[in-house]
Amino acid sequence: MSQPADADAAGHTVGHAAAAGRQPVETTPEALRRAATLWPDREAIADVQPGQDTRWTWSELLDEVRAFAAGLLSRGVAAGDRVVIWAPNTHHWVVAALGVQYVGATVVPANTRYTGSETLELIQRTGATAAVVAGTFLGTERITDLTAAAGGSLAGATDLTTLIRIPLEGGDSAEADVVVVDFPDLHALSTDRLLAEADARADAVTGDDVADILFTSGTTGKSKGVVALHRQTIAGAHAWGSNGELTETDRYLIVNPFFHSFGYKAGFLVCVLSGATIIPLAVFSTTETLRLIRDEQATVLPGAPTIFQTLLDEPARSEYDLSSLRLAVTGASVVPVVLVERMQSDLGLETVLTAYGQTETMGFITTCRPTDDDVTVATTCGRAYPGMDIRIGEQGEIEARGEMVMHGYLDDPENTAKAFTADGWLRTGDVGEIDADGNLRITDRLKDMYITGGFNVYPAEIEQTLARLDGVVESAVIGVPDERMGEVGKAFIVRREGADLTEQDVKDFAAEHLAGFKRPRSVKFVDAFPRNASGKILKTDLR
Repeated sequence: MSQPADADAAGHTVGHAAAAGRQPVETTPEALRRAATLWPDREAIADVQPGQDTRWTWSELLDEVRAFAAGLLSRGVAAGDRVVIWAPNTHHWVVAALGVQYVGATVVPANTRYTGSETLELIQRTGATAAVVAGTFLGTERITDLTAAAGGSLAGATDLTTLIRIPLEGGDSAEADVVVVDFPDLHALSTDRLLAEADARADAVTGDDVADILFTSGTTGKSKGVVALHRQTIAGAHAWGSNGELTETDRYLIVNPFFHSFGYKAGFLVCVLSGATIIPLAVFSTTETLRLIRDEQATVLPGAPTIFQTLLDEPARSEYDLSSLRLAVTGASVVPVVLVERMQSDLGLETVLTAYGQTETMGFITTCRPTDDDVTVATTCGRAYPGMDIRIGEQGEIEARGEMVMHGYLDDPENTAKAFTADGWLRTGDVGEIDADGNLRITDRLKDMYITGGFNVYPAEIEQTLARLDGVVESAVIGVPDERMGEVGKAFIVRREGADLTEQDVKDFAAEHLAGFKRPRSVKFVDAFPRNASGKILKTDLR
């Protein structure tokens, strides 16, 4: 249970959670070894999606990671080096990430949607010495794209010495002017001496070493590299898993991308700490998701609200047995109360939680609890995680501090300093309020708020209202220039298939439920929204 909110010396409202039990380890090598000791014969990974057929126990996963780590050592990867991973959700990603960290190096995930040029920039900005890259994926040969972006010479444009290629979609034969090693062949580079050296490296990793550098989604400008220590990454994963009450009997279907905190730190790393089985999904589809839930008896399924809306709208959903599901965690946008109710009634979920976090906080700031009611879950982001505190600062901005807050931005002391208040609280850029029970409600992004005739307008409030209009699947509201009012609202709406909703219907509904200054002045219907990796709508693209 969280402690009641109080006020700090400056009069800000503060919500903070009671301390929970400390996580059992502080580094990912410790976590993996612990899992192999506690659950040696339990299934760690069930990668049984199209093109993959791999099942490993926790002891087998540890062996795979050690062999991968030894292979990295054979290629000269040193403690503190950065290694980029540019690949979809498969067992390879898990082995690569844990293997990189096993030798004391740092994981740098790259968005699978990135072009070769964007990934090259990531490699250059981090000074990466190695990269784990998918071969042909979704019809694109990634190493060819990367080499082309570098003008034909990766050796000349980067610090790379090694590319480790994951064979997908039948493999490929792309070449580069750095060493290219196929993922399965890395085992052949492993020797007893290198395995012993890898174990010694793992022994030397501490909670204060850098575990990963995740780049922000860049919804408000150029992305920044968030530097996270092992203890910070582990603390977040432990808090998330504990709140969801995950155990070794759970089976976690991970549709969120591993390159994002939701799929990595709130995803497979939670499984390493809890013993739950990792079930990866590389490319989201409703039928494949429903099949994996049924065939693999998945119990845990987090994701953005749009994923659950898509599953609920799937005509063939009734053909699949989804009774194994017990827990869903969602967030990243407005969550209508009716969606939470349907997730419970139509998908059979015992528990639906919403949560709130940012890359700068490992993805974790606040969360609802399993005992919260539907309205609390849908209309708030819950209370601060154990180890975290929240307060409302100037302009209503949500501020956070605690053990999951980042070490800083990569090579960017200026923006790191700007990210924090004078007394050390992280500025989230979100506007919100905290109720008497310590529950946080986000009203909007500071940058999304617009002013109509002198009144502050928060689009999230309008979107929550429009979610109750029959025929609306999802909406996004932005402020657009207006000569008389300064800015007025424009609503973008995705209609439910078959709905005959009109612009006037939307305006009439808004007139009935919203004050005049909040009502959208124009409406545009779209087929889908542009989104970042966590499922948030890219309002910058809408503008």
